Amino acid sequence: MLFNSFEFLIFFPIVFLLYWFVCRGRTGQNYLIVLASYIFYGWWDCRFLLLIAFTTLCCYTSGRLIERFDGHRSTLRWINGINIGINLGILGIFKYYNFFVDSLDRLISAFGFHIDWVTIHVILPVGISFYTFQALSYSIDVYKKKIAASHDIVEFFAYISFFPQLVAGPIERATNLLPQFQKSRHFDYATAVDGCRQMLWGFFKKVVVADSCAAIVNGYWGKYEELSGGVVLIVAILFSFQIYGDFSGYSDIAIGCARLFGIHLMRNFDYPYFSCSIPEFWRRWHISLTTWFRDYIYIPLGGSRCSQWKIIRNVFIVWAVSGLWHGAKWTFVCWGLYHAVLLVAYRLLNGKDKVNKSQSVDMSFQWKNVLSMLTTYLLVLGGWIIFRAGTMSQAVSYVRSIFTNPWNGDFVGGEALMFCMVLLIVEWKQRDQNYALSFIGRQNVIIRWFTYSLLYLVIAYFFLTNDKSDFIYFQF
Repeated sequence: MLFNSFEFLIFFPIVFLLYWFVCRGRTGQNYLIVLASYIFYGWWDCRFLLLIAFTTLCCYTSGRLIERFDGHRSTLRWINGINIGINLGILGIFKYYNFFVDSLDRLISAFGFHIDWVTIHVILPVGISFYTFQALSYSIDVYKKKIAASHDIVEFFAYISFFPQLVAGPIERATNLLPQFQKSRHFDYATAVDGCRQMLWGFFKKVVVADSCAAIVNGYWGKYEELSGGVVLIVAILFSFQIYGDFSGYSDIAIGCARLFGIHLMRNFDYPYFSCSIPEFWRRWHISLTTWFRDYIYIPLGGSRCSQWKIIRNVFIVWAVSGLWHGAKWTFVCWGLYHAVLLVAYRLLNGKDKVNKSQSVDMSFQWKNVLSMLTTYLLVLGGWIIFRAGTMSQAVSYVRSIFTNPWNGDFVGGEALMFCMVLLIVEWKQRDQNYALSFIGRQNVIIRWFTYSLLYLVIAYFFLTNDKSDFIYFQF
């Protein structure tokens, strides 16, 4: 079920009313969350439910077994290893099997050999990478004694399948989300209103900004050889705002929706296009995934507490895996390695990044900051071209077209660019807030309701007149 669908507009109010007015106790609310989440997820294909249920049961059982055999170190390693192997095996079969088979076949064919490989035709389950990583983080944290094993299977099912963030994050940690299903929740009017505001801003980013950009990008991307260099550049810029509006919009809707149920999800985006460096960009973009890779891959490999060459090795491993996480294509791997190169280059040129996560970043309007932001954005834009391209040769050809095609021809995407500018201006003005629309809550009632009404009408217009598209990160 899509957030931007008529089905969700019916589904969400029903679940909300049942949650607060019928299922008043914690247990009843958890049961409803599980039921609603499985309806939400099964709306795409009910066969997906078997997979997520199996993943959930494996991790739940793993946690209980780790607790039971506490003190038997070798046994615990086997339990944790088997659970990780099962989950990654499922992910590998459904997402990467044919990719690796095809890649191996091309490699062997290059040496003049041919082997008839067995390929399988499966539907990629929506959001499988998201809930698999969320489930694995629980098992690993139980193994490392960062959290106690859950004994209530209903609350654990609710943790894995919580529908607002199930298919595209944020990828929640058990240390944050699971305890919220273990305690009573009470309706808070101020929190609910703030959640509605965040959902409204998320719908604006998705329905108005991202989908407007998508219409241009999908129409012109494959014709880059016939377009002027300026148009090719504009299309790439629009894609950068499409993926940002699409994914951060989903996160805003998910976080706002969760707050209406008394659940607090982690922040997933922190105005990444205002970053002054590539390391800062990756502290602000898809925060739940980058911190997952940091905690469960980068740090166990040694992190930054080792020799320079090992640090470089760790960076390349993490970003190769990150690229592969995004999809079974070599362009995704190359996109990950591209950012690894940028991060290593930044470290070698500047030394260890001095900006601490807990410190605020200087985002004042100074020319040196503007230049740093523009440089960072252009580097990120180069990565998005690789990300969007079908092959690396197409990505290289696309970039070449920007500089070699004549800069003439019709201007495209004016309306979409206007909405991108509105997005940038509002977010810049509110860059010290958790989300850009939160400031409206502090205005007088006339300004508040005028803003709400205007946004609602614009969203409704684009919702009814434009083609509705899936969220980009559903494929991951």
